Amino acid sequence: MGNVFELKNVYKTYRNDGKEFTALKDVSLEVNEGEIFGIIGMSGAGKSTLVRTLNRLEEVSQGSVSFYGRDLAELKPAELRRVRHSISMIFQGFNLLSQRTVIQNVEQSLRIIGTPRAERRSKAREMLGIVGLLDKEHEYPARLSGGQKQRVAIARALATDPKVLLCDEATSALDPKITGEILDLLKKINQERKLTIIIITHEMAVVEKICDRVEIIDDGTLAEVGDVKEVFSNPQSKAAKKLVFPSNPFDPSDPDGELIRIVFDGTQSNVPFIANLVEKTGLKVNILSANTRSVGGIGYGQMILELPDDRKERDTIIRFFRDGGLSVSEVKS
Repeated sequence: MGNVFELKNVYKTYRNDGKEFTALKDVSLEVNEGEIFGIIGMSGAGKSTLVRTLNRLEEVSQGSVSFYGRDLAELKPAELRRVRHSISMIFQGFNLLSQRTVIQNVEQSLRIIGTPRAERRSKAREMLGIVGLLDKEHEYPARLSGGQKQRVAIARALATDPKVLLCDEATSALDPKITGEILDLLKKINQERKLTIIIITHEMAVVEKICDRVEIIDDGTLAEVGDVKEVFSNPQSKAAKKLVFPSNPFDPSDPDGELIRIVFDGTQSNVPFIANLVEKTGLKVNILSANTRSVGGIGYGQMILELPDDRKERDTIIRFFRDGGLSVSEVKS
């Protein structure tokens, strides 16, 4: 499996009215062929700027961005156009042409690259079949739901047989049920067409559902990168912990008490860890939060626990959970 993209020490600085703002700071990462790679960060973190460097819509101020081993900065205009035809994008706002039918919208990307009309129509119908909208080919976008509009956008993006699909907040405007359907469709396309997909989002639930690996960007810097399951189970950076920890408020009995997060997967879900703790050690914990998540198709559970004041008792409890195969990490209340 080769690298589709490789970024080395990338900086992006904007200059306006004598002022400077650095949106990307020393970012280095690799995206592998055939994977679904997530780029996640809060608003203003730099993720959209980073994505625009992947097709050279943004020129980097320092460092390099390579596509299949070729430095984008060294490409001539004609070569860059060919690369951009290999990288399709879908957006939060769908970007459909309101005065054209569904099939005409799908054909638009093929029209731009000069595909003959008959071939365009055949290819567009094939793509609409893939996204399940062949029966809507003569409808106009105004008559479609948000989920249907995004499916049309996906069909249009796939029509040119790209090597990479960039999804920029592509599900942010959709409700949870439709978001799940679109993510399932993208996963199916990834598996059946071996298409590399890069998903830009501020929602950890999107990353957890379909991504293989994730990069967390915070204030223009790469805070953490790794397998989604590992980042979820054992986040290392402050930015990652903020994204993966449960969002419901903690209400510890002691404001200065120590909180921990334990994580277990589906193979451990039938083990009564808390009851076993009490039975085997005589020690108790206060459960502040508990929920389950699907991460890469595997069910994970997590709990936020408040520990006793005594240091030895805390150490005993943490050791008990770790010996039981659980991931244990500290939580700042």
